Amino acid sequence: MFGVLKVCKGLSLIELIITITILGILAAGVIPMTRMTAQRTKEIELRRNLRTIRTAIDDYKRKFDKMPDGPLKTGFGYPKDLQELLDGRDFGDVKTGKIKFLRRKIYDPFHPPESENDDMWGWNLRSSVDKPDSTSWGKEDLFDVYSMSEGSALDGKTKYNEW
Repeated sequence: MFGVLKVCKGLSLIELIITITILGILAAGVIPMTRMTAQRTKEIELRRNLRTIRTAIDDYKRKFDKMPDGPLKTGFGYPKDLQELLDGRDFGDVKTGKIKFLRRKIYDPFHPPESENDDMWGWNLRSSVDKPDSTSWGKEDLFDVYSMSEGSALDGKTKYNEW
């Protein structure tokens, strides 16, 4: 009644080559996308970290400017270094005491510090008396931070150390 149907098991050489070729093409498209996603994630983290530190510096300066004149009010009104933002400062207000501006160390995602003892946390720093294009920190105070990375952003127009 029913005919016997013979079924061959396995793949032919042509089917195997076609399958491997298709997988290779797909993998070649995924690898660059993965690299770009990783770089984009670091860029987002860099922007967020720069914003956080710069906001802390600005908050410190605002608090200093509101301080009453006296022996505690010395300097230009900027923190002496990054550690002062973390440790805090007493601005002479009995109610608040020492005010901290950062909760933890914030690192440059493209140039992490070489050791835990790095007092610049992987960043380049500028003082309020340094020139805007200065590449060395005068150490008078902390006016700004920028990335040490010489790499270019995904937009192809800017370098990370110009952000």
